[in-house]
Order: sequence, then C-alpha cells, then structure tokens
Amino acid sequence: MAKIIECIPNFSEGKKQDVIDAIINEITSVPGVTLWFNSSDTDYNRTCVGFIGSPEAVKTAAINSALKANELIDMREHHGAHPRVGAADVMPIVPLQDVTVEECVEVAKEIAKTLSDKLNMPTYLYSMAAASPSRPTQAQIQSTQYEAMFEKIKEPGFEPDYGPCEMNPVHGATMVGVRDQVVSMNFTLTTEDLKIAKKIAAAIRESSGGLKNIKAIGVKLANGLCQVSMDDINYAKTPLHKPYELVKAYAQRYGTDVKESEVIGMIPQKALVDAAKFYLRINSDFTPDQIIDKKLFDYVSSQLQ
Repeated sequence: MAKIIECIPNFSEGKKQDVIDAIINEITSVPGVTLWFNSSDTDYNRTCVGFIGSPEAVKTAAINSALKANELIDMREHHGAHPRVGAADVMPIVPLQDVTVEECVEVAKEIAKTLSDKLNMPTYLYSMAAASPSRPTQAQIQSTQYEAMFEKIKEPGFEPDYGPCEMNPVHGATMVGVRDQVVSMNFTLTTEDLKIAKKIAAAIRESSGGLKNIKAIGVKLANGLCQVSMDDINYAKTPLHKPYELVKAYAQRYGTDVKESEVIGMIPQKALVDAAKFYLRINSDFTPDQIIDKKLFDYVSSQLQ
C-alpha cells in the first residue's frame, strides 16, 4: 500500500481571494498531491486547507504554500477573531495509510527547519512532534497571540525549536505538528455577549475542567453573534454529542441557545455515525457496513485492486 499523509495548514488570511488562490495554487501544482478541501472565514480572517499525498509530496506542498503565505501576508496588518501567531500559523500532519508517526515527525521537522532557515523566523514543533512533554503546546502558543509573542518567546522554556528567539515582525512564527484526526466544529450562539461564549468554552474544554479531549474558545463574529469554536481531538472517546449537549445546556443556563453548528474541514464517518446512533437511538446492532456509501466505496476499491 502507498504511504499517504494529510496536512491541514491554517493561514492567516480569509478575506483576500487572490492571496488565498495563490497559496492554494502552490499546493495543487505539486505532483502527487490531492486537495481535499479549503475553507475561508472572513470573521476569523483565516483559511484552513486540507491535502493528501505521499510524505515527500505533502512536505513539498506544505513548504511551498507556507513560503507563499509568508510572501503575501504581513502579520503587522492582520486582524481576526481567531488566535494566531503567524502567516502560516499552524501546519498539522496526520498519518493516514501505511505510514508511522515517526515518519510524520521527520516530515514535520523538515518543514519547520526549512521555513526557519529560509525566512529567518521561529518555528515550533508540537503534539506528537514535540521534543518533550514540557514543550509549549499549540494552545499555549496560539493563545499568546502574535502581538504578545514578541515578549513571550524570550521566556525560558518558550524558545522555538528552530530559528531565532525573537519574532519575525512580518511573518510571525509557525507551528508544525503531528496529530491524529481531529473534528473541528463551531457552535454559533443566539447571543451577542462574548462573555457568555467564553464562559461556555471554558466549561467544556479539558484544560478548564470540562470534557476530556476538548479544546474550545469563545469568539465574536462580524454579525454580532458569538461562537464556541471547538476541537475534539479524540472523537472516539469523546463523541460529538457530549460537547454539543454541554454547550446547549450552558447556553440555556445563560439565557441563549445554539443557532447552528458548523463543521470545519473534513470529518470522519465514525463521528457522524456515533452522533446518529445517539440522536436516533439506533441500537447496538447497527454497523457502518449498513451505510450504502461505504459499501459502494468498498466495492469500487476492490475492483481497482
């Protein structure tokens, strides 16, 4: 079987379509790379892209797209609702098929070192690529924000894995990591009170004593409404209905409600099946083999072998 990995970079631009197109072109022009999705948010001023391919092809596409982003984005002029520290803000690598975590870590290291060398900027390794558990996490780095990183980066233990211990004013910093599949969702509330969104986010995220495997922040949108932006880093152990129901419960406590939910990027079939089992009360006899699309995919795959 072929080695396949995924890269899901987040770039600090969600408004200028010409800039977004130029960055994506650097990905799609690499032979052997397939673009899975791209999603831009003007409120967050952020674009999330997902692409797959061989480790070498994905590494090339990741480096090229990050270089283009750093060429076209000036962090001194960037403003958005989502926390960020750099133009090519975060670049997670996910093993998909016939590839080890260790191989993905080597890809992450090469991406981080190349960007640091070419742009004279600090780069961090996180999650499974981190040198040790004591290294700063993605959440710790990102929540610091670009503006505050100029001082934070000088603190003992917060130095980057590659590059200078000072921020690049134009490019900022970049985080490159290795992780499992993550489900990213936004829950839009019917309130314009950001304090409520932040209270709900604090109540559901693991770091504040909420649900295990859940990361969450509260943000305000341009239309005035607020969101709880969530990452479920282990949807098998913490199925989606748990954070959703908890958000609903806290929203009602504060006199608001969930207007709608939004899936960011791709979502595994199991996450949706588990949600269907819970809300439709499907009994335990149900299996993914009862899903027509899965059976069709399995059939077509068997014919191509």
